[in-house]
Amino acid sequence: MATRAEQTNRRKDVDILHYGMARSALGIVLVASSSKGVAAILIGGDDGEVIRDLESRFPHSNLTADQHGQASFLQEVVSYIQEPRKNVELELDLRGTTFQKKVWQAVRRIPFGKTTTYTALAALIGHPKAIRAVGNACTVNPYAFAVPCHRVLHTNTALSFGHKRGNDRMRPMVAREQKAVSEIG
Repeated sequence: MATRAEQTNRRKDVDILHYGMARSALGIVLVASSSKGVAAILIGGDDGEVIRDLESRFPHSNLTADQHGQASFLQEVVSYIQEPRKNVELELDLRGTTFQKKVWQAVRRIPFGKTTTYTALAALIGHPKAIRAVGNACTVNPYAFAVPCHRVLHTNTALSFGHKRGNDRMRPMVAREQKAVSEIG
């Protein structure tokens, strides 16, 4: 039987994520955050889809609906989707392998309205032969638009779109960002 101190320590270790949802032109947006920052930005066709996605990504976390607490995060993402003018700049609680985090941090440095390839990104992070691993890190990216993996393309751009996790929903954002840059600049 656990002592009171052990039970208290276990309670401190419980990962608590607060989440909220909003409608957007691309579907339902779910933002979940911890005390460290945004832990997920997910996009799906309906509430159930994004909640199941969140549950599958964080099976050991305490997930708590908190629409009010996530309102500012949701507003930033939905505004970006509606009219992209700048990067989504949220404090993130990056969760993944060391390699995934390295990829995601590099992706966050891709300028608004620009694209790169998996090959170039692999070289940039010092792993020029890890093209597939870079592609996988982008595919499983749970930080839609805050880690703009939609800007990372296959050298054959026709193959860049169509993998799972809603990239088909994000595909139009590349063109919309590029249009915004041409209008601004």
